[in-house]
Amino acid sequence: MSTANPQPLWRPDPQRIAQARITRFQSWAAEHHQAPADGGYPALHRWSVDHLDTFWEALTDYFDVRFSTPYARVLGDRAMPGAEWFPGATLNYAEHALRAAATRADEPALLYVDETHEPRPVTWTELRRQVGSLAAGLRALGVRPGDRVSGYLPNVPEAVVALLATAAVGAVWTSCAPDFGARSVLDRFQQVEPVVLFTVDGYRYGGKEHDRREIVDELRRELPTLRAVVHIPLLGTPAPEGAVDWSALTSADTEPEFEQVPFDHPLWVLYSSGTTGLPKAIVQSQGGILVEHLKQLGLHCDLGPEDRFFWYTSTGWMMWNFLVSGLLTGTTIVLYDGSPGYPDTGAQWRVAERTGATLYGTSAAYVMACRKAGVHPSRDHDLSRVKCVATTGSPLPPDGFRWLHDEFAASGDDLWIASVSGGTDVCSCFAGAVPTLPVHTGELQAPGLGTDLQAWDPAGHPVIDEVGELVVTNPMPSMPIRFWNDPDGSRYHDSYFDTYPGVWRHGDWITVTSRGSVIIHGRSDSTLNRQGVRMGSADIYEVVERLPEIRESLVIGIEQPDGGYWMPLFVHLAPGAVLDEALLNRIKQAIREQLSPRHVPDEVIEVPGVPHTLTGKRIEVPVKRLLQGTPLEKAVNPGSIDNLDLLSYFEDLARKRA
Repeated sequence: MSTANPQPLWRPDPQRIAQARITRFQSWAAEHHQAPADGGYPALHRWSVDHLDTFWEALTDYFDVRFSTPYARVLGDRAMPGAEWFPGATLNYAEHALRAAATRADEPALLYVDETHEPRPVTWTELRRQVGSLAAGLRALGVRPGDRVSGYLPNVPEAVVALLATAAVGAVWTSCAPDFGARSVLDRFQQVEPVVLFTVDGYRYGGKEHDRREIVDELRRELPTLRAVVHIPLLGTPAPEGAVDWSALTSADTEPEFEQVPFDHPLWVLYSSGTTGLPKAIVQSQGGILVEHLKQLGLHCDLGPEDRFFWYTSTGWMMWNFLVSGLLTGTTIVLYDGSPGYPDTGAQWRVAERTGATLYGTSAAYVMACRKAGVHPSRDHDLSRVKCVATTGSPLPPDGFRWLHDEFAASGDDLWIASVSGGTDVCSCFAGAVPTLPVHTGELQAPGLGTDLQAWDPAGHPVIDEVGELVVTNPMPSMPIRFWNDPDGSRYHDSYFDTYPGVWRHGDWITVTSRGSVIIHGRSDSTLNRQGVRMGSADIYEVVERLPEIRESLVIGIEQPDGGYWMPLFVHLAPGAVLDEALLNRIKQAIREQLSPRHVPDEVIEVPGVPHTLTGKRIEVPVKRLLQGTPLEKAVNPGSIDNLDLLSYFEDLARKRA
């Protein structure tokens, strides 16, 4: 493995290395905190994990984190789960996100782009004013620190204002994208019992308007804790009865008041896919996200005030929260609300061009779609300001690396390609971008600072140049402070710490190479992951099996060697039912309407039955392994299955597909 790519695809030139913020940080930390002055990134990373307290103290000093009350020490307790960061400290995330208004008042904090691809700026002064006005409005509605505030919103400036105003008050933000159906939203929001709901009347996608007023009515009926609903008229409709209009809360000229909260005070709730039931409601802290995102965005992504940061995302994906944190580094962030491929496959490149993006992030699937469609980004667009293209959601295949590199090189552009990998669980990256390291085809450059990332075998031994489980052996500040409605912490513990006690196991297969890079091989569990959006199979089963013709179903997501993602739905039909065109259409329509278009499978395949464990659980992981070509005897323990003959069907299918 370590010699598979002996020559890097790309090396940063000496000027880029010298100017990188991570280089400046290393020199500064060497002078002030005994970090190694020599040895480049590998030495800095080793120091950051060996001297965890000192590293995080240095980071907060370097970025001038404003603690309104000082901390007693950096790590009060480093046990996982339950690490205690910066005990005694108080601060506010939104205050840091708006600091650049003091020095960049009339420059854009946000560039908003819809499917017309015409950027519309919101200045730092205007963003700060709207946040101040809305925070005062939320307080007037009775919102207090710890209350939950929810958004059923697309990627528009109002969503950013609502998040920051919520954080300014010390309340807890949570959001879903408006392409989610009512059931998906309620499975999430009902858990956290929001007191305010921000909502649009609809959204535009693929050149069409999608009215969501009926779904909003259902959300209002099914969320009894709501004290207020705030209407954002994206499609121009009046506020429904009993709702407050957005403009009524954001038109005042009010200086923001930032509630000073403890470091571990909840900032937002993100959601897992819900593979085995309700989605996990993951709570991350104001301080933990603040310092982790300053590290990731300010050092690893090399972002600062002169940059423009565009990542294609929706408010239902953690990358949206990550994008908003670009404000922490004084960077202009680009919000794109629309289809990634409208009016043509090259749409995202056009947005990058028109906004002058310096860091452009997208999904690996989009890169591969552009390659397949014969798109020529650097030839057909002026992308000379783009210094980095970053990808996540799934591993970027080697062909994707080479295609990106060759497309930009043909135009004489020096492109840094950063494939990154992390998770909703930490709202950050475990490994990925390092501006001072070479890029090897198909590999992530290195683990992140302060992150002791390792590949472990089943016995818990670290392995190099071999496939193992992705583990993190020391705490990260943005690890969940808890799950909502998990009073004894058992669900949190079982999610990450059950396999290796005291060590975070993420659920990815990885290789750590002897040169320090990381290769991601996909999920080691059954989570569905399409374009970076993790989805639960349980949601799909619930919808599909309401249809009388479907006795039972099984859905599997499989990473393909070419970078694609195959998501078949296997259906066991009721007696007398036939999988004809009409039933196929009804299955897809039900999934699209009740969940989202992303949940619709690539194929629906009739099977003679669905295999289970002896306790009656559908077996997703063994079937996934069979479809990936693993022999039956290695894919499953035969003694744990209720009907082994059914597995032969999937083994035969894999053989035929191969």
